[in-house]
Amino acid sequence: MPEPRESSDGHGPGGPYGPEPPEPDDSPAAYEEPKARGGGRRVRRVLTSNVTITIAAIGVVGGALTVVDLGSFVDDASKPPKAASAGLSTNDMLAKLTSASDMDKVAADAVAVAKERAYKEHQRELKRLKEKAKRDAAARAKLKAQQERERLAKSNPSAGQNKAYGKKMNELKGWGRCWPSLLTLWNHESGWNERAENPSSGAYGIPQALPGSKLASSGPDWRTSSPTQIAWGLGYIKARYKDPCGAWSWWQAHNWY
Repeated sequence: MPEPRESSDGHGPGGPYGPEPPEPDDSPAAYEEPKARGGGRRVRRVLTSNVTITIAAIGVVGGALTVVDLGSFVDDASKPPKAASAGLSTNDMLAKLTSASDMDKVAADAVAVAKERAYKEHQRELKRLKEKAKRDAAARAKLKAQQERERLAKSNPSAGQNKAYGKKMNELKGWGRCWPSLLTLWNHESGWNERAENPSSGAYGIPQALPGSKLASSGPDWRTSSPTQIAWGLGYIKARYKDPCGAWSWWQAHNWY
């Protein structure tokens, strides 16, 4: 690159007042090009300014939040369905108890007769299978399978929640002192499983109503609602045994109630 030429008076290139201005160019391109360059510089300044960066960051965060929020409306099949009785209030429990507390003794006795008959038949069948199992491998396998079915019928992951309902509803009946009896009684009967079904007799639910359809007198949700079943069971106990203490005493003597 050639060295800048100094003026004859030593004031630097182009004379004492700095570089000499270029000759003017009147062509259209001469005016459009600087304008384009200036526009590009302005765009770059805007894009790189702190305000623009902040706005862009907010937009990204907002987008992420929108995705999370929308995801909450997607039905997740992996989530277990809520129990029909989830969140039941004390007033709701009282209403269920009221609807089931009018069971008369005649109706309760009819249920008891059916339960006694089913229990005795079951015991006879077990005795027959046990005697045959001593000689027959097939009978031993059948006996083992039947015992496993009965065990599975009582297995219940929601037993804790059902017991909580049972304890509260038992207290609302005025039977707080008999809670240990009710707890033990229905542990034996169903393991507090609202879907427990006796494979021999067909008795159903937490109180093992026989037939299971008897539970419908306490509500149309009798197949799945533990409070509905508990209300029916407490009504049955009141009509026949006065309270859970009496029901448990009877069970201990007869192995059914």
